[in-house]
Amino acid sequence: MKKAIVAGGGISGLATAYLLKTRAAEEGLELDVTLVEREERLGGKIWSIKEEGYLCEWGPNGFLDSKPQTLDLCRELGASDLLLRSNDNARKRFIYTGGELNRLPENGPMFLKSGLISWPGKLRLAMEPFIPKKAGDEDETLAAFGRRRLGDEALRKLIAPMVSGIFAGNPETMSLRSCFPRIAELEDEYGSLVRAMIRLAKKKKQEVAQGKAVASAAGPGGVLTSFRDGIQALTDILTERLGPDTIVSGQEVLEVSRGESLPWRVRTGSIDMDADLVVLATPAYATASIIQGVAADMAGILRQVPYATMTVVCFGYDRERIVHDLNGFGYLIPKEEGMNTLGTLWDSSIFENRAPEGQVLLRSMMGGACFPEYVNLSDDEVTERVKSDLATIMGITAPPSFVRIFRHHQAIPQYTVGHSTRVAALEKGTNSLPGLFLTGNSYRGIGLNDCVAAANRTAGEAIAQLTSR
Repeated sequence: MKKAIVAGGGISGLATAYLLKTRAAEEGLELDVTLVEREERLGGKIWSIKEEGYLCEWGPNGFLDSKPQTLDLCRELGASDLLLRSNDNARKRFIYTGGELNRLPENGPMFLKSGLISWPGKLRLAMEPFIPKKAGDEDETLAAFGRRRLGDEALRKLIAPMVSGIFAGNPETMSLRSCFPRIAELEDEYGSLVRAMIRLAKKKKQEVAQGKAVASAAGPGGVLTSFRDGIQALTDILTERLGPDTIVSGQEVLEVSRGESLPWRVRTGSIDMDADLVVLATPAYATASIIQGVAADMAGILRQVPYATMTVVCFGYDRERIVHDLNGFGYLIPKEEGMNTLGTLWDSSIFENRAPEGQVLLRSMMGGACFPEYVNLSDDEVTERVKSDLATIMGITAPPSFVRIFRHHQAIPQYTVGHSTRVAALEKGTNSLPGLFLTGNSYRGIGLNDCVAAANRTAGEAIAQLTSR
């Protein structure tokens, strides 16, 4: 029987361990899988906390259904009937600028009427088809791309808030090709984003007429999807399917080295285990320490992946105490507006079962790459700053009846310029170390769909290696 060890009990590790077991069974391969997690609780940053009738997401609150990876996993787990789609009103998203919430336009007429971008800014955007495409394949920051193709105002009011909302990142350092590879591909292929949209819209219309299912041309699109009891339901189901015989919790993987009886040895604080293959589904900084002894060059590369801080603040209110319309997803805030928060999600408007009857749940984000020091603020300071922003933006003067604050000192990996080169070097390194695999959100996508896709890819490559020996 072959032996596999997966380090890390977040969604990446859980999905990889599950897929290793199922794919091995499909191949008729006897494979003993052990998952090792430092914490007693499994799920990593996926954690749905239920208190006083509120459901607060400690980390991500769902996934987009426009990509198949997580939907396929849910189907395989028999969990499709448990999925919960977000409210249709959640398609309404806002940017706070100029002292008011401006709805993100969803089409041309809405864009022309919108006050989000000034007329000079709109005219600059209209020039996009005439901007020459970038020469060469040198990596480019999101800020440089935004200024070059769309203009400074679009960068400040559209791109920068989006980057902070998705990555908690700084567009001045983030890589276009690593963060939004599809956008880079569109410029490469069509020379203009506007021309790409026009051509792809025509193609999409033809495919729809032919009965084909198609996704958005430029971005992920889709409907935000979760579970009635929160996104943790997915990691709970995976944990249950793996079973207690597969999982070792409360043990931290400290080191991976060459084995004696088997190719690899994994050392924790109290036990050593040998294995035919090892999958490290741990954050980049933890993976660096684990492989330092066997792959120092790779460890050095992994330490170049920075992480942004994040403070998540959940406020509960009596609905009647809030006069502002909550018909939407929430809003993001450009940095130059001088607010304390990056934005606020109207969680109880997005999904049902997030607040008690007659109550609402708002979830605000603070910190990120642009304000890393905010993670060290006291609870009182965090509460007062969030209250100040909500009063200014939404006119909420009533004190919240429910407050929960969650701090992430290393929340989201930052795909800075040169990230794709670093990932390529890591892949080259693992190719020279058969049986050692790296997976997770540190490499090719931070979202839940990305993690599940990486788990699929890793499990497939690992099983292929074992069956070819």
